[in-house]
Formats: sequence, structure tokens, C-alpha cells
Amino acid sequence: MSRPELHIVSAGEGTPVVLLHGLTATQRYVVMGSRALERSGHRVLSYDARGHGLSEPPTDPQAYAYADLAADLLRVMDGAGIERAVLAGASMGAHTALRFTLDQPARVAGLVLITPAYDPAVEEDAAALAHWDALGDGLRSGGVEGFIAAYGMPDVPEAWRATLLTVLRQRLEGHAHPDAVADALRVVPRSRPFARIDELEQIAAPTAVVADRDEPDPGHPLAVGEAYAARIPGAELVVEEPGSSPIAWQGGQLSKVIARIAAGGAA
Repeated sequence: MSRPELHIVSAGEGTPVVLLHGLTATQRYVVMGSRALERSGHRVLSYDARGHGLSEPPTDPQAYAYADLAADLLRVMDGAGIERAVLAGASMGAHTALRFTLDQPARVAGLVLITPAYDPAVEEDAAALAHWDALGDGLRSGGVEGFIAAYGMPDVPEAWRATLLTVLRQRLEGHAHPDAVADALRVVPRSRPFARIDELEQIAAPTAVVADRDEPDPGHPLAVGEAYAARIPGAELVVEEPGSSPIAWQGGQLSKVIARIAAGGAA
């Protein structure tokens, strides 16, 4: 198995929380730089996923499946001497956290699943996969602007477009190995973190699902978040008020949700 060196950031003391970012993001883009968790008595570990940010890419350009990402999470926890942690993951990070929880339930004190997008009932969508491939090709051939050109105009209300494009550029500029991110853009969307939605009924850890409404974030359907929350026993569904900025974009508000789940896990 390819075991690249990962860039890990550790801060604070107390109940361990591990933050997992989404595809094309870096470790900063979970709680958006908020220090609220550290200040409220939590040990926070965040890391750049393989090939992202300052982490090394794997030697195998295909080694970005969820089994690989979950194995990295296990390495991070073991390396930090953390037996049990609250896992808070966004999109790809949420799916990684779920794969890990299904494999290693005793290691998970709580779960915060932020904007999940994977629906196991949906078969591979050729058009969607072609779009992911085009994003990777654009990044590989034209850098950040090549990715933005392939991405096109965001299909969201005009009030959100400038913000989304700004965040996309900021995220993409943080990668030391953009070709590795291009590899991940081909592999991650084709990987399935679990096979059936009813597998989520096995989860016993305290869980919150933070979902976005479809207007500002159509790529992470609200219906998927609702389905996850309905299947995970006792899960809390957290969604912003209509017309408001998504909670997933507000590091301070998101940190409060994570702290609440951490308190439940500790209890």
C-alpha cells in the first residue's frame, strides 16, 4: 500500500477531534481557520489528504480510493496516540469518516458529517464523471485558471457566485502537487465509501449531519444529508435557515456543532 507522508497540524488539549477536508481542499477548509475548538478544550488534528495541500502524493496515481483515505486516517490517529476521536469531515472527508467508522467503530467517539454527497442508490453517472475528469484535465493543463474554466459558471443564485469562485481559487492555490489533485479528481468520484444506505444503521456514535440547502450548494444535495440523518440512529440534522449562508461555510458555527457532538461522545 502506498503510504505518503501527510502534513498534519495539531493544536489544543482535551477531547480529540480530527478534521477531514473535501476533494480539492486542504486542512484549513473544514472549520475555515476557526480556533473555537482549541479554545473550548479540544485537541484538534487536521491534515491534508494524500496529494492535497502539503501532503505527499502516493506513488500509485490510482491510490485515492476511500479504503486508502480511511487507512491514512488510521495512521494519523495511531501516530498521534489517539485511541478515540470525534471525526468531522466535509464531503470527501465525511465519506472517509464513514468508511473508517464502519471499519473501526471502537475508534470513533462522535461523527460530524458535513455536506455529504454520495448516494449509494445512484449508479455511476457518465456525465458527472466526465465533468470530474474535465476538472482534473483543466487543472493539469492550465492550473487554477484551467480548473475554473472547466468548472464554468456556478449553477447557484447570483448572490453566491462570487463567493464560490473566490473560495475555489483560494483552495486550489494551496496545493504543492496539483497533478496529484488532478489524479484524485479522477479516482475519488469513482470510489464508493459504502455499498448500501442501510449500512449506516450500524453506527452507534453520536452523530450530526450538517447539510446545505440546494440553492447555494447543489453539488451536495440536501436530500443526501436528510437520508444519512434518517438512517444513522439518533443523528441530528443541522441545516441553515432558508436564504442564510450555509453552516458549512461558517467555521465558528460549525465548531459549535462539533463541540456539542464531542460533549455527547465524552459522556
